[in-house]
Amino acid sequence: MALAGINWFKYSSPASFYPLAGKMMPWFAGLATVLTVVGLYMSFFVAPTDYKQGEAYRIMFIHVPAAWMSMFIYVVMAVYAALGLIFNTRLSAMMASSLAPTGAMFTFLALWTGALWGKPMWGTWWVWDARLTSELILLFLYIGFMSLEAAIDDPRRATRASGLLAIVGVVNVPIIYFSVQWWNTLHQGASISLDKAPSMATIMLVTMLVMTLAFWMYTIAIVLYRVRCEILERERHSEWVTELMEERK
Repeated sequence: MALAGINWFKYSSPASFYPLAGKMMPWFAGLATVLTVVGLYMSFFVAPTDYKQGEAYRIMFIHVPAAWMSMFIYVVMAVYAALGLIFNTRLSAMMASSLAPTGAMFTFLALWTGALWGKPMWGTWWVWDARLTSELILLFLYIGFMSLEAAIDDPRRATRASGLLAIVGVVNVPIIYFSVQWWNTLHQGASISLDKAPSMATIMLVTMLVMTLAFWMYTIAIVLYRVRCEILERERHSEWVTELMEERK
């Protein structure tokens, strides 16, 4: 009931969100650290060796959560971009900008770990498989979003242009997810599905979910840090930022 009484709309203001983000950031960073340590320990020392893939399968505990996060972050980024365009909210645009580098990092991590897994399993580092190609396109969309935003001097025009790219590019996310069903691809199908029992041992599933949660907590922590930097940069001429800078001196 206490949460219901909070006026959450006031936190759509950069001035109100800035101190809130500062309070939340250490908690999510701490959770990310603990979950990462636990997840890596389970990945290397608790999860059993796969009877088909041997020890090489352990890269999946990083690859799969990274791939999930790459898609999830892009969708969230596109939602924030849409909110910024529709309601002209400054904080939404800042959140979209802050999410892009982390999304690009997870996309690169998914592609890199996928190549490390593909070499012993497929005998090659890369194939122009539907899922791999669409994931590579996702990386280009992230890079395009950041490059377009940086290339335009006018912040409002930059926000509109990059926001439109994010919204249009979101069509690639379902293509990545369903590519193994729509086309005859070399990439293996999903091990976890909402309508089917998992095709992996319970301890493997738990380990993968712990790593996913660790990546999620990391994303929240680093985005909160980055959006605070964005707020100070974009609102540097505001009276409250000037007062904040004076207090820090």
